[in-house]
Amino acid sequence: MVGIQGGGRGWLSGGPLGWLRESGAWMVTLALASLLVALYLSYVKLAGEAPSCAFIGGCDRVSASPYAELLGIPVAVFGVLGSGLILAAAAAWWLRGSRVALVVAYLLGLASLTYLELFVIHAICIWCVAYAMLLIGGWIVASVALFRSRAGAMGQD
Repeated sequence: MVGIQGGGRGWLSGGPLGWLRESGAWMVTLALASLLVALYLSYVKLAGEAPSCAFIGGCDRVSASPYAELLGIPVAVFGVLGSGLILAAAAAWWLRGSRVALVVAYLLGLASLTYLELFVIHAICIWCVAYAMLLIGGWIVASVALFRSRAGAMGQD
């Protein structure tokens, strides 16, 4: 079976490390999707527009809140930076087997933004929810991969 190559290793290759390589591809994909969402939100904020929220609403309220900026910089720009860092860490995980503190990075960014939206602004933006779900997905994949790699290492002792 021909797989997508990552760092000279087959993405779909079997063996005890096969799932770790596959999880890296998922983390990269989810981080890239979160980066695209953050780029869209940054663009509309810097253009002075409200994000399109279809029939759900709430995006204009979240975008216009005082928490939409930090030190005069749109929070979405920090999302771009954070997603870029997560993307780089996920790529390192996938291609080099680097176990950077990716699991913690996901949670720190997500917890603060979700808290503000739910308990301070009292409005939900579908784009923010999509961003959060992408981060949660990446966090789950990273957590499972980390657990499986440690369990595999313990089994080899």
